[in-house]
Amino acid sequence: MAKRGRKPVLDNIKRREIIAILSVGCSRRTAAKYVGCAVSTIQNTADRDATFAKQLREAEYTTEIGFLKNIKDAANKAQYWRAAAWALERKNPEEFAARGPDVITVEQISHLLSRLAEIIVEEVPVANTRKAIIKRLDSLGRELQQPKGDGHQ
Repeated sequence: MAKRGRKPVLDNIKRREIIAILSVGCSRRTAAKYVGCAVSTIQNTADRDATFAKQLREAEYTTEIGFLKNIKDAANKAQYWRAAAWALERKNPEEFAARGPDVITVEQISHLLSRLAEIIVEEVPVANTRKAIIKRLDSLGRELQQPKGDGHQ
């Protein structure tokens, strides 16, 4: 007997449209809007279909690599130094990105937490309370150091 169930939301035509949209540099969100589905539908379909998942990755990364190659090519020409500055700002934002006076770095927050721990050790008289507070601050510091996701969604 034939397998019965709901028709897939993403038929082959919609899948090809999604890959084409990603191939020109659009996001999964844009592709989802275009074909009339949720971003999670694209991911769920990729989770069930390894071929589609591979096509998504290839479309996203090939486009990203192409854009970066164009930026690098432009940055190699002195008159397009802004392309090099742009790439540095995004590759190493802690070191090169412009920050307003009200923005603090993870390094500055870590220093603040260390100083706060020193103050707690000096000012909180109960050892068990001190240890619990310092343990929580250490945990918070480790959370801040965790890398973010890869951004392809």
